[in-house]
Amino acid sequence: MAKIWNKGFDADKSVENFTVGKDREFDLRLAKYDIMGSMAHIKMLVKIGLLKKTEEETLRLELQKILAEVEKGNFNLNTDAEDIHSQIEAMLTETLGETGKKIHSGRSRNDQVLVDLKLFFKDEIRKIKADALQLFDLLQLLSEKHRSVLLPGYTHGQIAMPSSFGLWFGAYAETLVDDMHTLVSAWRVANQNPLGSAAGYGSSFPLDREMTTRELDFETLNYNAVAAQMGRGKTERILAFSVASFASTLNKLAADNCMYLSGNYGFISYPDNLTTGSSIMPHKKNPDVWELIRAHSNRLQSLPNEIALMTTNLPHGYHRDFQLLKETLFPALEALHTLFEMTHFMLSHISVNKNILKDEKYRYLFTVEKVNELVLQGIPFREAYKQIGQEVQEGTFAFQPVLNHTHAGSIGNLCTNEIRTKMENAMKGIC
Repeated sequence: MAKIWNKGFDADKSVENFTVGKDREFDLRLAKYDIMGSMAHIKMLVKIGLLKKTEEETLRLELQKILAEVEKGNFNLNTDAEDIHSQIEAMLTETLGETGKKIHSGRSRNDQVLVDLKLFFKDEIRKIKADALQLFDLLQLLSEKHRSVLLPGYTHGQIAMPSSFGLWFGAYAETLVDDMHTLVSAWRVANQNPLGSAAGYGSSFPLDREMTTRELDFETLNYNAVAAQMGRGKTERILAFSVASFASTLNKLAADNCMYLSGNYGFISYPDNLTTGSSIMPHKKNPDVWELIRAHSNRLQSLPNEIALMTTNLPHGYHRDFQLLKETLFPALEALHTLFEMTHFMLSHISVNKNILKDEKYRYLFTVEKVNELVLQGIPFREAYKQIGQEVQEGTFAFQPVLNHTHAGSIGNLCTNEIRTKMENAMKGIC
C-alpha cells in the first residue's frame, strides 16, 4: 500500500519501523471513531459543494460496511498500512476509485487523529463514570449496612478515636465525588470539535465546522485552528490527572484493606478463595488482589507526569512525539477499568468484625468522649482534658463504649443521601 504522503520515494525500512512503532496496534481502537469522523466530514463536503450527494451516499455505504467489520472484531490493519486513517482511505479508493480519493479534502491526518481521540476519550470517560458510580453505590450500601459497627480510628498510626465501618465505607464514597469532578473537567476538554483545523492552520475550503460539531455530538468547537492542535497532549494530560485521582482513591482503599486484613488488626476478612497462601507457612491468607490494586494504582498516579514530560518543551503544532501518548494512556485506561472491577468484586465479599472494641488495647479510644462529657457538665475543656489525662496516667480511666455523635458527617449522622446528591450533581457534567 503506497503511503498517502508518497512523493516518489519510500522511507528507509528501519526508519519506517521505528516511526510507526506500536501505532497500528493502538489505532485499531480508533477505527470506529475514524469512520464516525469521516461520515460527518463527507456530509459537510456535500453541503459546501466538494462532493456530490450520490458520491456521499456511496462513500457512506462503504464506510458502514467497514464499521460493521470493526464492530464484529473482524477489522485489522494491513502490515503495510501506516495508520488507521490511511488504511480506510486506501480501502475506499480501492473499492470506489476516484470517489474514494475525495474524502480527504479539507482535512489532515492531524485533525483526523484529534477527532478520533476526542471521540474515544468521551466513550472512555463515560465508562469511567459508570465504573465509579457502581463502586460508589456499593460503598454507600456497605456504609449503611455497617453503620453501627464501631471501628478504631488511627492518627499517626496510633490508636486515636472511635470510628465506624459506616464512616469508613462512606468516606470512600464521598471521595469518589471529588474524583468525579476531575473527570467532568476532562470531559469538557474532550467535548470540543477539532475537525477542520486540518494541519493546524485551517483550510481555504469554506468548511462548515459548526455542522460537523453537531453531527459528531460535540458541545462546541475548538475554534482557533492552532489551539485545536495545541490540544493534542493537553487533552491526554487532563484526562490522565483524572485517572490518577481515581487511582489515588483506589490505592488508599487497597492499603486500608491490606492493613485491616492483617493478623495484627483483624478488622475484616474475605473468603479463602479470594486470598492466597504461602509456600511454607500454612496459616497465611495473603491479600494479593488488594496488593496488586495498590501497586497498579500507584503506577497510574505517575501517568500525568509521564505525559507532561513527553510533551514538555514542544512548540505549537503537530509533532510525532504525540504518537507515544497512545502507548501510555490507552493501557492506563484499560488498567483503571480493571481496578474498578476488581475493587468492586472484592468489596462485594467483605466481612466486618463486629467485636473489635472488646480488645483491651482499644480502651483509650474513648478518652475524648469522657473529656466532652465533662465539658457538657460545665467543666472548661482544658481542665477536663487534664483530668482525663491524669486518669490515663494513673491507670484509673474507665469507659463505656457509648457514643452520641449527631453532627453532619459523624458516626451517628452519615449523610448518605446528601453525599448521593453531591454525586448526582457532579455527574451531570457528563452525558
